[in-house]
Amino acid sequence: MSETVSYYENSLEIEKKIWDLLSDAVKNRSSEFRTPVFICGNEKDLDGRVVVLRKTDRQNNLIQYHSDIRSSKIEKIKKNPNCSILFYGKEEKIQLRVKAECEINFDNDTTKESWKKTGHVSRKCYLVTNGPGTKSDKPTSGLEDKFNNFDFTKQESEAGYKNFCVIKCKIKSIEWLYLAAKGHRRALINFDGTKKFTWLVP
Repeated sequence: MSETVSYYENSLEIEKKIWDLLSDAVKNRSSEFRTPVFICGNEKDLDGRVVVLRKTDRQNNLIQYHSDIRSSKIEKIKKNPNCSILFYGKEEKIQLRVKAECEINFDNDTTKESWKKTGHVSRKCYLVTNGPGTKSDKPTSGLEDKFNNFDFTKQESEAGYKNFCVIKCKIKSIEWLYLAAKGHRRALINFDGTKKFTWLVP
């Protein structure tokens, strides 16, 4: 990539670039923006982990990812739905800091739609006997032997739906940072109420 890009001082083009990157990450497994760090909790117990971006909705300022309903982050989100999501692309030289409000979807139309689009191999992580983070006396995948390979059928994978949930993140703001040797650029887009674009000092 060149040292500077043509759009980096144009607010409309910056916003378009952001959503193009996020939309591409949903379908492009090699995208650096596909696996952001999701951070939730409160001032006494912050927690972060990598998640996989599964859907974007520019019109409604939404992004979403999948989770196991038994994950420890679910209780944290229930207590405090506010979250931060951090994206970084080395090739694009772009960092995105997203602030959002989470909505947990479980056994509803949203989860049914997403589950249908989830391949049976990808459903494997929802078939673990105990929830993610459960203590174990030995190293384990958490799976029963019959699922500890890729021989199980899609029908057998349906058992994982009872543990499947979708986290919708309603974006409140996106802070964009573009890194360039000639001079970085930084801006904040607020989506709470009337959309507002503000330039920031990098």
